[in-house]
Amino acid sequence: MIYLDYAATTPLDDEALDVFSQASRKFFGNASSLHDVGSEAAHLLDISRQQLAEMLNIKKEGIIFTSGGSESNMLAIDTFIASKPAWQNHLIVSRTEHASIANFVAKLEHEGYEVTYLRHLEDGRVDIEHLQECLSEKTCLVIVQHVNSEIGVIQPIEQISKIVRRYHAFLHVDCVQSFAKLPLGKLSALCDGLSVSSHKVYGPKGTGAVIFPAIHQLKASVPNITHEFGFRPGTVDVPGIASFVTAAKKLGNIMEDERKRISMLRVQLIERLAERKVDFQIIDAKDQQLPHILALTFAGLQGQYIMLELNQKGFAVSTGSACQIGKQDPSKTMMAIGKSEDEAHQFVRFSFGKNTTADDIHKLADCLEMIASIR
Repeated sequence: MIYLDYAATTPLDDEALDVFSQASRKFFGNASSLHDVGSEAAHLLDISRQQLAEMLNIKKEGIIFTSGGSESNMLAIDTFIASKPAWQNHLIVSRTEHASIANFVAKLEHEGYEVTYLRHLEDGRVDIEHLQECLSEKTCLVIVQHVNSEIGVIQPIEQISKIVRRYHAFLHVDCVQSFAKLPLGKLSALCDGLSVSSHKVYGPKGTGAVIFPAIHQLKASVPNITHEFGFRPGTVDVPGIASFVTAAKKLGNIMEDERKRISMLRVQLIERLAERKVDFQIIDAKDQQLPHILALTFAGLQGQYIMLELNQKGFAVSTGSACQIGKQDPSKTMMAIGKSEDEAHQFVRFSFGKNTTADDIHKLADCLEMIASIR
């Protein structure tokens, strides 16, 4: 099968798998144990933490390893709320956040927190004027993802950060889709929290990190935790972390070359569909776009129908975030940018990765032309 759903998850890198296997055998100790076996595991953990810190241009103490992006998001929100006085109970959240954030914020709203949901422009970027209108001295936290998982729009984090800083609120940025695909060294200095995930960068599932660049200014949401500088309980998965960092570094080293290569594949698919007069629309933000994600709608065709037809023909694609699959509701991102329900149901997401080839793109164009011609 030709896999074109890299935004959902990625195959485990061979070198990362070898590191996981070796670390599981040689560094199985609890990194918090005081004997030599534990110390060896702690040393590997420290090396991994330092390597990830160098990728993000922060001090290693600001990295808290977690079970993945979802836990990272929820841990960040809990930490920021715990670090502000109770009267600062106002949260501002974009309408297109990952389910881990959207659901957790909805829970907080039910518990009495005041929540404002930001409007979006037609290209997917947040409405900066609306953000300025919503901020107040009561605002505790602003949450805006860096790259949207459904349409790939890149949010203007630098501009957002300047506005949020004026009100001394925290800014959390979900970087799960952008990590190791876009440089984050400068961005880490613009926000108070970043979330990253292993399985989006060819590492193992069940591993990730939340990044707190100014962790010394924060308060843990649960007292007396002994792991991860007191911010996250539980025995640390050292083999998973070593494997994660191996994969992330490997992808980060080819970041720019991959961006250029995947940009060319994206253009090839669009051009071939246009040449064959397939009736489609691109959902993107032009120059503020991660090329790895291509969102298309096909006139008169349900996205789910296209996905199932492509699956029968040997292609793995999606109709949105993997966390939303199984729900009949239209894409919340498409609705947030002003599309109708019909347009939202026509949405199909193609996401490209390091194993995607030009031949894959040509075959995909052939199949899409065939599917569109028989409607």
